[in-house]
Amino acid sequence: MRVRTLVRAFRHTFGFVVLFVILAALAGATPACAQLGFDRPGGDYASAPVPSGDPAVCAARCEHDRGCRSWSFAYPSASGEEAMCWLKRDVVPRAKANCCVSGVRGAGVVEPALGEVEYSIDRIGGDYRSFETPADPRGKACAAACKADGHCRAWTYLRPGYGTSAAQCFLKDTLKPPRRSPCCVSGVVR
Repeated sequence: MRVRTLVRAFRHTFGFVVLFVILAALAGATPACAQLGFDRPGGDYASAPVPSGDPAVCAARCEHDRGCRSWSFAYPSASGEEAMCWLKRDVVPRAKANCCVSGVRGAGVVEPALGEVEYSIDRIGGDYRSFETPADPRGKACAAACKADGHCRAWTYLRPGYGTSAAQCFLKDTLKPPRRSPCCVSGVVR
C-alpha cells in the first residue's frame, strides 16, 4: 500500500512540474511580429509584385504557402519600381534596410506602436504646408517639423514611390480621421 501511495505522489508531483515548465515557457514566449526597416536578404524561392503596395499582402502570401518560412517586402521605389514580395524557405537573418518590412510565417504585419506615431495611416486633408523630406520608414523628420511648428496639430509622411518620387511631409492644422494606407506614417501632436 505504501508503494502505491509513493507512486501516486510521484506522478502527481511530476505532472505539476511538467505543467509548470510548459506554462513558464508559454509565458516567456513573445509573439512574433513583422519588423519595419529590415530586410531578409537571400533564400528566395518566389517573388511577385504587390500592386497595392501593402506589406500585409506579402505576409498573407507567406501564410498561404506551406513552403514559406519567412518573407521580405520592399516598398515601391522613388525611381518607379513596384513594391515587391519575396518568399523564403528558411528563416533568413534580418538586416537593417529602410526599404523594407520583413517577417516570419505566423507573424502577419504588426506595425510598431510608438505613442504618437501611426504606421500605415493617412490623414487626408487639413494640410497647410508640404515639403520634400529625406526618406525614412518612420517619418522622423516630418514628426519633428510638426512638433517645432506651433501651428501644426498633425502630420503625414508620404513614402516615396506612392505617387511621388520623393518622400513628402504634410503638416496639418486640423485633425482629420485616420485612414489605413501603406503609403503613409502619420501622427497627432496637439
